[in-house]
Amino acid sequence: MRIILLGPPGSGKGTQAQLLVQRYGIVQLSTGEMLRAAVAAGTPVGLKAKEIMAGGGLVPDDVVVGIISDRIDQPDAKNGFILDGFPRTVPQAEALDELLKRKHLKLDAVIELRVNESALLSRVETRVAQMRERGEEVRLDDTPEVLTKRLASYRSQTEPLIHYYSERRKLSTIDGMMAIEEVTRAIHRQLLALGAVEPKSHGKTHARSAAKAAPAKKAKAGKRAVAKPTKTAKKGAKSAKKAAKSVVKGPKKAAKKATKKTVKKAAKKTTKKTVKKGAKKAAKKVTKKRAKR
Repeated sequence: MRIILLGPPGSGKGTQAQLLVQRYGIVQLSTGEMLRAAVAAGTPVGLKAKEIMAGGGLVPDDVVVGIISDRIDQPDAKNGFILDGFPRTVPQAEALDELLKRKHLKLDAVIELRVNESALLSRVETRVAQMRERGEEVRLDDTPEVLTKRLASYRSQTEPLIHYYSERRKLSTIDGMMAIEEVTRAIHRQLLALGAVEPKSHGKTHARSAAKAAPAKKAKAGKRAVAKPTKTAKKGAKSAKKAAKSVVKGPKKAAKKATKKTVKKAAKKTTKKTVKKGAKKAAKKVTKKRAKR
């Protein structure tokens, strides 16, 4: 991922760059910090930059582009980088486009942090006053006077970049006056929308696992409910079973009773008939015997 952070001095570009570095594992290419390091080291470029920076001016393009070109080639910039403080002008943006083209790299997004200049000046005045009270050294380029000049330079030279990147559909504008955390979240959402970063895979895995666990948990709960019915349910089930048994047993009992009655009646009838027939036969026999005499 390769992105540019745009915004006037004091808009929070450096702070957001550091947060992005921690989140995405990329490096911050801050021309301001690289130039300040050169000033502290007292190199020829540093001494030249010191004079320009103290007056609120801009360092020559060839110096800045050379620094960035060398930095991009370093191993830790392989996964991507954030450019903070560069480009500052349209010619620098064109030089950066050419540089990236030569290196076969693509610029993913340009994030503009839009802020209120009056509020920025008030912040710097407060910060400088607090630093002086604590006896800390105030940077030459971090005073209200220098900031006023830098803001004027930004309006005249850097603001045209908004149009430049907007035409190339690379620009995203975010309210830099929000709280730091809110600005960070807004940048992340924008990078997701542009496809510069992808949602974390472990978040998807977690969602899938939760989705699988939910039905399993529900089924388990259902199983427990069936395995351990209440006393009322047990009693009801027992009564229902008894009632069902009675319904089935009733007809059987009635049928058995009816059969016994029928057999008894038939036997009684048969016995009567047999006795009657036997008596009749015996009577006939006696009559015949008497007739012979």
